[in-house]
Order: sequence, then structure tokens, then C-alpha cells
Amino acid sequence: MEQLRDIRGLDALPWWPLPPGWWFLMAALLSMLLLVYILRYWWRQGPGRDWRSEAVRQVGALRERLAWADARTLAGELSELLRRIAIARVGRRGCAGLVNDAWLAWLEAHDPNGFAWRTEGQILIRLPYAPPGDRSSAARLGPLVDAAEQWAQSADEPTTTAFALQEAGLARVRTWVNQRLGRPKGEELHV
Repeated sequence: MEQLRDIRGLDALPWWPLPPGWWFLMAALLSMLLLVYILRYWWRQGPGRDWRSEAVRQVGALRERLAWADARTLAGELSELLRRIAIARVGRRGCAGLVNDAWLAWLEAHDPNGFAWRTEGQILIRLPYAPPGDRSSAARLGPLVDAAEQWAQSADEPTTTAFALQEAGLARVRTWVNQRLGRPKGEELHV
């Protein structure tokens, strides 16, 4: 028994460098994370996810409710949807503060299909204040829903982009500098 010795254990495996199996597992995990990120981005930004398709979908939902829903509620929702479409097209500054006849005149001026919003759209202004249960007004909302759908589907007008805002800001800066420098009209500073 004196000649017996303890069994020597194996040396501990080092953590670094990793065996090839771990490298493969990390590469697979990173690839899956990248794939999830790309799919999530595509799902949010993919086809049918822009404001235009959402607006057309909401107009379609309004059209389905024309037969049975309260006309006052539908008129309010249509007016709100038209305002959101207008803001998406030209920016908040161009149309958000308009009300009543000024709003209808703006709609008529900016509708590429030439719908007569000033005459046909009066119901949008008057109907929310009408007595409840007026079923004849619901039928008059049909052409407005059609016009809203055509407007949402039509090609964009020049929108308020960052470049246009920057140009407008530069114009204000030029005017301010010229006023401060007291330059006459023909000798303005062009920044």
C-alpha cells in the first residue's frame, strides 16, 4: 500500500481559445438576432405600412359603417381622417389650424381630383351639430368618403420636407440679416 500513489486528475480545460463548436454557436446566435431585427424592421416599414395605405384602410372602414352608424359620428371621423391625410401630405403648418369654410376651401384647392369640397363638404361642418337620428345625412356622406379615398390614393403633392423647411429657415435668416445690416432692396446679402 505504500507503493500506491494518488491518481493525478486531468488538467482543467482553458476557457480561451474557445473550441470551434462555441464559435459556431455564437455565430448562429448573432445571425438569428440579426434576422429578427431585419424581419421586425421589414414588418414595421414593409409594403402596406405607410400612411396612405392606412388612410385607405380607414376610409374603407368608414364606408362599411355608412349603412348603419350614426351620421354625426361618421362625419366627425371623416373630418378627422381628412385632416390627418392633409397633415401627412403638406405638413402641420399648412392646414392644421384651418376650420369651417377655410378648411373646405383648402381641401378644394389641394384635392388633385378637383372634388367640390366647398359645396359638398358643408355637411362636415354642419352635421356634428345636427339633431341625432338624421338618416338622410348618412347618404350624403357617401360621395365625401369616395373623394377622401381618391385623395388618399392619389400621388403626393410636394410635401414639407426637411429640405423645404431648411430653405424656409434660410430665407428668414437672410431677411433678418438684411434688415439688421440695413441693406437696401437691390443689395441684399445672399447667404
